[in-house]
Amino acid sequence: MTATDGAKPEETETNTPDFDITKPTIARVYDALLGGKDNFAADREGAATYMKYVPDAGRCAIDNRAGLVKGVQYMARNGIDQFLDIGSGLPTVKNTHEAAQEINPEAKVVYVDVDPIVLAHGRALLATNNSTTVVQADLREPETILANEDVRSMLDFNRPIGLMVVGLHMHFHDDENPDEWVRTLMDAMPAGSHLLITDFVDTGEPLQKAMEQAGLQSLGNGWIRTPERITEHFLGLPLLPPGLDFISRWFPEEPDREVPAAEALEPYQRILMAGIAVK
Repeated sequence: MTATDGAKPEETETNTPDFDITKPTIARVYDALLGGKDNFAADREGAATYMKYVPDAGRCAIDNRAGLVKGVQYMARNGIDQFLDIGSGLPTVKNTHEAAQEINPEAKVVYVDVDPIVLAHGRALLATNNSTTVVQADLREPETILANEDVRSMLDFNRPIGLMVVGLHMHFHDDENPDEWVRTLMDAMPAGSHLLITDFVDTGEPLQKAMEQAGLQSLGNGWIRTPERITEHFLGLPLLPPGLDFISRWFPEEPDREVPAAEALEPYQRILMAGIAVK
């Protein structure tokens, strides 16, 4: 916040975070949809817009969180002990570090989000957790993430890392080429690193299009993509079984598990897909 924004000089000198509460943010709208309290009126209005178009938008947010937990715990059980969670959002039920450290108490986690409120709340929550940290950075500038001292001190880029881009691609238009930002991060990681992605999907269903309309009206973003296009987010890396699927049908630890037909899922369960690829 600058002096022209009404901040006192001493506030500017101490780098008081600029929390713009008049505009909704991805992290805080998601928090509102999950029933959290770390949001403001504009964020609750954004969440209400989602609910207007998709009454089960809150359950869809929970579905996305379930995909995160499944993916993290799969990776933790298969030897990944360090995670870089991009666009992590505000702390909520079973965060990445909780999911990972439930399997391996020594697992290290770095949360990255552009929202300064995530930084403030995350650091307060993690004050006593020496294996987890949070940094404020933007996926649009992946080099700054890789150069961040907190990232480098927590993660060993000579050993495999679990890169998480959960519920984030939909907020960037294809014209921005978000795959290249993710490629920059993956290129810095060694063989054996994993890439976990969830994304809004377009298989031609009306509720999927309604979710896109809700995002565009609420946040100005939130595009749906075909499964083929989502697969391209994995940068040509091989997908682990069972591949890309609706989160309610996706069980990376049990790829041969009997799952319900896609048609048997609730409509809100056919909004998000998840997958993990390995370098």
